Amino acid sequence: MHLLEPRAEPSRTLQWAAPPLAILLMLLAGSVLFLLLGRDPLEAFRVFFIQPLESGYGWSELLLKAGPLILIAEGLAIGFRARIYNIGAEGQLIFGAVCAGGVAIYAQGHEGSWTLPLMVLAGGLGGMFWGAIPALLKTRFNAEETLTTLMLTYVANFLLSWLVHIPWRDPQGMNFPQSVMFSDAELFTPLFEGSRVNTSIFMAVVAVLVFWLLVKRSFLAFRLEVGGQAPTAARYAGFSAQATVWVSLCVSGLTAGLAGVGEVAGPIGQLNLNLSPGYGYAAIIVAYLGRLHPLGIVLSGLLMALLYLGGEAAQMSLQLPAAITGLFQGMLLFFLLGADAFIENRFRFLRRAA
Repeated sequence: MHLLEPRAEPSRTLQWAAPPLAILLMLLAGSVLFLLLGRDPLEAFRVFFIQPLESGYGWSELLLKAGPLILIAEGLAIGFRARIYNIGAEGQLIFGAVCAGGVAIYAQGHEGSWTLPLMVLAGGLGGMFWGAIPALLKTRFNAEETLTTLMLTYVANFLLSWLVHIPWRDPQGMNFPQSVMFSDAELFTPLFEGSRVNTSIFMAVVAVLVFWLLVKRSFLAFRLEVGGQAPTAARYAGFSAQATVWVSLCVSGLTAGLAGVGEVAGPIGQLNLNLSPGYGYAAIIVAYLGRLHPLGIVLSGLLMALLYLGGEAAQMSLQLPAAITGLFQGMLLFFLLGADAFIENRFRFLRRAA
């Protein structure tokens, strides 16, 4: 008989070795999957990981998808370090997009250089507000943020659906649930001609720099970690556990809301029911795969973006279902959590009672 026993000091080297190991195991499991589907694994992996990057347009699409993933994951990592688990970044992205889209819709015909900055401000504040609701529920009623943040995602989805079906539906949109297309003044500027990647990518760059400074140069990061991981000790040290909850959820909501602005004022250019392919959920994997480190998150964000592109390529070239992307994401998370379980714990063998 055996039990898992926490290690006194988990190996730092093994913690950083876990992501490459999880990626390797994902590839091995993917090979078995492709064989079962009757596909050549080598050809399938070429389509999945090489084909999307064989052109400059493919690289621009990689940056386009990596931007919101990195932006959201940087905000989530602040809370995860303090053991405040925001699982509802998808809902905060949607609500931020709704707030930004509302500004664009009501500014139609009067837009100017002020419109896009106001959309960014509205989207960021909207995401922060959507993160503040579970913060209030946790600090006031001790409600688990893992549940409240997730449930609010459904509320945000229903709100978006109602808006694009009724009050904000484009009267010239052939009855589709979508808003009017935003004007050029309400969109981020493309970085390269013929590509969709745009200046919203700089929001992710700023988030990486701010998070790096916070972790490496700020006492606030230490206070947040202590406040979240050891509330009793935090009180003796004069740190506020409640402030940790508010900062963690509001900051992660802010970055998710900004990611929503990047989508509606970027490649989508309007409000519709397909604002995100699940960036808010995938960013959770990105944060943990990057070891909650600002630069590690950049690398894992690029990998996750490649999985999105590879899944799209596999659908077209190999006639595989759209679920293949989520399947690879799920395998990656499964193997990462499994590796972490054995890094942070060890087997303790117990003799059976006679």
